[in-house]
Amino acid sequence: MKDAPTHAADTDTDTDTEQADDAADRKVVEQEQAAIKDFVKGLSGDDIKSGGWFTKLAAHAMNTYTEKVDWQYFQDRYAGVPADVIVDQRIKMAARYAALEGGLSAGAYTAAVAATIGSLGGASPATVPAAVATVTVDVAFVTQLQLRLAYDIAVLYRVPLDVHDPDDLWKLIRVALTIKSGEVANKTVSKAVPVMMRPLIKRFYSKSVLAAGRALPVVGKHLLQRNVIKIGIPLVGVPLSVLLNRYTTLVAGRHARAVFRNEARVIELAAGISERSRHPQLMLWVAWLVIRANAKAKIADDEALLMRHLVRSVRERHEVVDERFAQVVDVDPAEVWKRVDAEPGDLSDVVDAAHRVATVDGDLNAREKAILAELRERCSRD
Repeated sequence: MKDAPTHAADTDTDTDTEQADDAADRKVVEQEQAAIKDFVKGLSGDDIKSGGWFTKLAAHAMNTYTEKVDWQYFQDRYAGVPADVIVDQRIKMAARYAALEGGLSAGAYTAAVAATIGSLGGASPATVPAAVATVTVDVAFVTQLQLRLAYDIAVLYRVPLDVHDPDDLWKLIRVALTIKSGEVANKTVSKAVPVMMRPLIKRFYSKSVLAAGRALPVVGKHLLQRNVIKIGIPLVGVPLSVLLNRYTTLVAGRHARAVFRNEARVIELAAGISERSRHPQLMLWVAWLVIRANAKAKIADDEALLMRHLVRSVRERHEVVDERFAQVVDVDPAEVWKRVDAEPGDLSDVVDAAHRVATVDGDLNAREKAILAELRERCSRD
């Protein structure tokens, strides 16, 4: 959408008929599609063939948008409404816009691209300018829509994202386009789309693992190539494009909801632990001991995320910065127990924090249970 997307559901004006809603949505889509067409006109043949168009789109899609769309933006429109409800509405809205755009684009490019099916990624814009340009508009529209949808969801769950930070931007791209793994998309598909569409969606995502890491032009090439599937079946290009645009946007939105809602849960947990802690410095050492209970096991994503936010929250709330803790590589249990034994008074807050940390990634394992048991024993000072 434009700087701040407007939809019938975002206004205070009640429409009398569903037809009026459709007309309003179609107008928004046509306006945004026109803006995307202008963007594509500014691309060179090399931009399209190399995938460099995606790098430019990321900046085009997010820079001004993030300046205007923030948590307050949604509060002004949905005051008092829980984030889960708003997120659900945003996903449905984005899927509807994607479907409408799919119908508009497919009607224009089905004939033009017929001769290039299967070779779009390597086709020369000089040979098929109309075909490539029209498909690029469709792909760019849906890509921008999904990037902004993922950003909206992060904002609604109060997950901090700075699109000018390369790490945060790549995180947003990964989440929005379900790049992390094909399995992520496939698992989401099982609950997000009708049974008859699942094989097609799985095929659409079948190459979504990008070994090239953060090479944005590679993402651009991948996005163009995988969209050929939408025009690969003669005579059904329009309905197929409508369905794929709709359901891939549903997949992207629901994936973003799962990722950012979970991150919000971990951030909330870290803030709660920090707020209740009377021994913030000791708590960090104990938390890290619990997480590294099995030193040979890989640290789970949720555990790493929790530690990052715990350290930040302790620094901001308690003004505690432990340089020794920051430099530790292999945590020594004996040193942690020495710190616990040396701390006088009630340590129930440390025990509670340790249990919460241990369960952040699921059920307790044997090593975590053993550490928690020893901690409770050492902190029992009757």
